[in-house]
Amino acid sequence: MSSNAGSEENVDPGVVITPKVSEPWSVEKVLAKIHPAAPVEDSNSPVPFFHILERLKTGKREGWRRFGIKRGESIADHMYRMSLMTLLCPPSLAPKVDLNKCMKMCLIHDMAESIVGDITPVDGVPKPEKSRREAETMDYISKNLLGKVYGGLAGQEIRAIWQEYEDSVTIDSLFVHDIDKMELLLQMVEYEKRVDKRLDLGEFAYVATKVVLPETQEWAKDILKERDEFWGTESHVHGEAGMNGGVKEATSKGQDAYYSK
Repeated sequence: MSSNAGSEENVDPGVVITPKVSEPWSVEKVLAKIHPAAPVEDSNSPVPFFHILERLKTGKREGWRRFGIKRGESIADHMYRMSLMTLLCPPSLAPKVDLNKCMKMCLIHDMAESIVGDITPVDGVPKPEKSRREAETMDYISKNLLGKVYGGLAGQEIRAIWQEYEDSVTIDSLFVHDIDKMELLLQMVEYEKRVDKRLDLGEFAYVATKVVLPETQEWAKDILKERDEFWGTESHVHGEAGMNGGVKEATSKGQDAYYSK
């Protein structure tokens, strides 16, 4: 048996890497490095699209890795809980939104990360460049993978819903943006409690300041109250207060840029 064959036997099939490519970033460069191969394009079958979705199951939410959480939530984990959270839309808000579309938006909004990867506020990628990469990826998914599937209608709907989320204008998109931030706040507190005050993820509490709808602002207040009760009198970072709450200046500036429109 050759040494190459032996090394292949040691590959963990559960580990899926988002390839690093040279600038300027492009979908084509990433696809060329996907192992064992990129999905077939221009197919009449949705199967190639189904394959690309696996990368959302295996791709991790990168923000937690900086704090040593190596086996944390995947991108799909995050979107799944978001979609279920829409079912608990407060009664005062529910008549104003299309909950069916909101659930779809939850499951679509981070779909581009299957190719782009999870870019965080501290990664140094300018927001316009992040948006360009994600839009290029959504074009690839909607056209190259789904353009010939059942007349391309599903691909067009996915692309349109993703764009609505990105534009952040409609009440549906604002609600899902708030749900996105709420899911992060929930995970922050859950990770902290699991290690009993030996892990301070307080910088992520910053997103509570970006929740815009009154109903979801109440949810955010409940989470921050739960967190403060957990920490009690012990010192901890208050990301919702920015640098005044103990967040590093570089991190605070990165967050402001990342969440700006």
